[in-house]
Amino acid sequence: MRLYGDPVLRRKARPLTATDTLTVPGFGPQTVREVADTMLETMFEQRGVGLAAPQIGLGVRLFVAVEYEDDEEEGGDDDTPLKSRVLRDFVMINPVIAVLNKKKDKSYQEGCLSIPGIYEEGVPRARQIAVRYTDLDGQERTIEAEDYLARVFQHEIDHLDGVLFLDRLPAEVTDDHRKELLKIQQHSKNFLANLSSWEKEQHLKERL
Repeated sequence: MRLYGDPVLRRKARPLTATDTLTVPGFGPQTVREVADTMLETMFEQRGVGLAAPQIGLGVRLFVAVEYEDDEEEGGDDDTPLKSRVLRDFVMINPVIAVLNKKKDKSYQEGCLSIPGIYEEGVPRARQIAVRYTDLDGQERTIEAEDYLARVFQHEIDHLDGVLFLDRLPAEVTDDHRKELLKIQQHSKNFLANLSSWEKEQHLKERL
């Protein structure tokens, strides 16, 4: 999981196709379907509702998300198996949003797996949207969503454009969390250093 402070979270992701081969940093080449399956498992482990490819170090326009039976709780208590409460799951390639209701909603609390432990209300999101995307079979699809599910889709698509939910709040909100964010940034820096060492070792092994 890439954390706040990691440059990949600030880059605009590139388009892809369902037949591409992807290489997640730290792992070997995988199909888009394999990556999506891993992303869903990672999301369940972290008790999230969505996960975008940049959050695992991949700069491509792909995200996964689920709708739970009680979506407002973002997965409920820690003892409940999340998979047993999934109504629908989504894998979206190259998603594009169309706003169907311009009225903004600020009532939900929002958090992010890449900014653990920080939650805030007041993030303005369109109440109703349509998302056009490509599925894992390469088929074009469109889905309409409103309220909480619309918020989830908008949050994940923001990730594909290098935008974090704190960016959509007043600057003083980020300032209030400065101490926590500095700790997260340090964890991110340590992770990237270890990843770089691992990649160097792999490169040397390949040359031997």
